[in-house]
Amino acid sequence: MSQNPMDRGVNRAQILSAVSDKCDVLLISVKNMRVFSGLIIVSIALVLVLNACAPQRTILQQVLAMGELKILTRNSGTTYYEGPQGPAGLEFELARRFAEKLGVKLKIVVPDNLNGILEKISEGDAHIAAAGLTITDERKKRVRFSPAYQTITQQVIYNVNSTRPKSIKQLDGAFEVLAQSAHVEQLKNLKAEHSSLNWTENTDADSTELLTLVAEDLIDYTVADSNEMAYNRRYYPKLRVAFDITKPQKLAWAFPVTEDDSLYNEAKIFFEELTASGELERLLKNNYQHVKNYDYGGTHSYLAQIRRRLPTYLDMFQEAAEKYDLDWRLLASVSYQESHWRSNAVSHTGVRGMMMLTNNTAAELGVAERTDPYQSIMGGAKYLRKLIDKVPADIPEPDRIWIAVASYNVGFGHVEDARRLARKRGDDANKWVDIKATLPLLSKRKWYKQTRYGYARGWEPVRYVENIRSYYDILVWHLEKERPHLRNLRPILAFSSNVL
Repeated sequence: MSQNPMDRGVNRAQILSAVSDKCDVLLISVKNMRVFSGLIIVSIALVLVLNACAPQRTILQQVLAMGELKILTRNSGTTYYEGPQGPAGLEFELARRFAEKLGVKLKIVVPDNLNGILEKISEGDAHIAAAGLTITDERKKRVRFSPAYQTITQQVIYNVNSTRPKSIKQLDGAFEVLAQSAHVEQLKNLKAEHSSLNWTENTDADSTELLTLVAEDLIDYTVADSNEMAYNRRYYPKLRVAFDITKPQKLAWAFPVTEDDSLYNEAKIFFEELTASGELERLLKNNYQHVKNYDYGGTHSYLAQIRRRLPTYLDMFQEAAEKYDLDWRLLASVSYQESHWRSNAVSHTGVRGMMMLTNNTAAELGVAERTDPYQSIMGGAKYLRKLIDKVPADIPEPDRIWIAVASYNVGFGHVEDARRLARKRGDDANKWVDIKATLPLLSKRKWYKQTRYGYARGWEPVRYVENIRSYYDILVWHLEKERPHLRNLRPILAFSSNVL
């Protein structure tokens, strides 16, 4: 049975006093909450004001904070492409070095077309456009250019099976050029003087595809930058230069137009250092020098033999490459340089067979019959692997490969002599581009008397390697173009001959 509070000695006044105290506490709590909320609002406002007053991070600081440099480029042999060993191309190599200098990762973005690159960089959607862009007055209105790193001319390209046009007035056939390109700007300038000049802007094809259209007689003419023509003419022997339509022009990186010079100035310093150190010249040589020794007849013949002779020996090259941890396309390229894939080939010095082995080398490799294609290919692969293994392992690919290939031609000792001379001359003895500059000195008494192995016709291995580089590039291109089922064959020792 419950008790009445009055029975426990608690009077009405005490109860009312307790209730009053609770209400006062509640009122104080509500007031405190209001004050606390006000403090939060003031704090947020203060943070916003401080942020507004704080200095904004520069573009360079943003790049460093993100740890990423975003580059716009285009797919082509002269800019950026996926090679057998990964990303390759001159623009990629330059951008990679710049990202390494900044200590950040490189992010590559490839828009659908050239106009997409110019639009995105002008709108600030990326940090840099590195796409083989020609500096023009029109483009200067949209973007800011870095110091130039390469010089080109614009050239009219035609098919050798047609009549060569000698001037603008004779361009009366199907004439297509890359839309939104510097070529269009120049043609518009020329049209002011030659009203009959007409052309079509192709929005679907890239520059390489336009060259293909000319090579296959689907259009009569196009315009290409001289570096792109030099790079691609190995693949299309029928292409010819009719004439230049510009004086020398400069290629450069493009930046968004902004008052913030931080990243631009860093790139400016980068190119100044790259030029002063000679590294820019090395990169240009690595990417273009081996394509300068163009031989129309030789290229045409090589493409024909890829179709006629190579299928007979393809399985042998692949088996040998698998056994000796090589790229079979490299092995096949060496063999073509040696014998043009003729199993009974014999030189005036007595070497013979698919891989042109000497008697002593064949005996050392266990090759009983040098003119037997299988034995010769297996022996040559074994010998090439042996040479690669003799080259110091700390030399990066593909320099290590080219040193070994040069040794296949002139002997390992002579190549080592050239490397020692390179060191004496202050060059890099681990880079093929410097070694090949030293090798010809082995034919000069002033230099070869300083060596261990003496005189050698040092110019021969230089040309030998350059030929094999071209054969390799052409073979890779041919396989991807005409035999796509061979694309996915795993290259055992894959590399890109254009990134050294």
